[in-house]
Amino acid sequence: MQGLVSVITPTFNSALYLRATYESIKNQTYPHWEWLVIDDASSDDSVAIIRELQQTDSRIKLFVQALNQGPAVCRNIGIENASGAYMTFIDADDIWFADFIEHSIKTIQSTGHSFVFSSYRRSDEQLNFVYSDFIVPEKVTYTDILKSNSISCLTAFLDVQVLGKKYMPLIHKRQDMGLWLQYLKEIPFAYGIQQPQAIYRIRQNSLSRKKTNLIQYQWKFYREVEKLSVVSSLYYMIHWMVRGFLKYRN
Repeated sequence: MQGLVSVITPTFNSALYLRATYESIKNQTYPHWEWLVIDDASSDDSVAIIRELQQTDSRIKLFVQALNQGPAVCRNIGIENASGAYMTFIDADDIWFADFIEHSIKTIQSTGHSFVFSSYRRSDEQLNFVYSDFIVPEKVTYTDILKSNSISCLTAFLDVQVLGKKYMPLIHKRQDMGLWLQYLKEIPFAYGIQQPQAIYRIRQNSLSRKKTNLIQYQWKFYREVEKLSVVSSLYYMIHWMVRGFLKYRN
């Protein structure tokens, strides 16, 4: 089960959480990984923390942006510099279970599917499990993701030897969705692992929960990124709004 795994993390003023995220990567049962951290001009101690961690772990690679350019640019810098056979993402405040990487690779090898993703637990900022676990579908297609993006950056895992590298669209929000759809235009579906493999920390000011603020970006994504018609965009928007409400109702 050899093969380097490139782990990509954009960070912006995430000093409070970075050490916990690193510990969850360091404690993986699969040790062959590189952690590409792209700092987006943080004003806190994020860069200092990563540089400190680099002193004891040579697997960490730090890229520092002089100007804040947003998560899409940062993740694309990570993708460009990734040298692994596999590629995955974790945000600076999230946590993986210890066997996340190993389980993802074994699933790719046993099923033959090159794009897998996992269920995850949902906590508040203090890691209290105040929300139900999010259990992903067994598979999702291109049209499924247009209705509801059930693939989290936290657990998406790609065999780039097979699928190659693609890049996130340079938009303010929904970049990850744009990347998944590029792959799903070329493969039948992504394979969902039912067992939770990570913890998604829902912060109080999380934009992902403010659906009303995201409506304009979702519509723009359908029309300008995916080039859907007005009718198709309206159809998928209705699905997205209903499923978004159900996703966070408990």
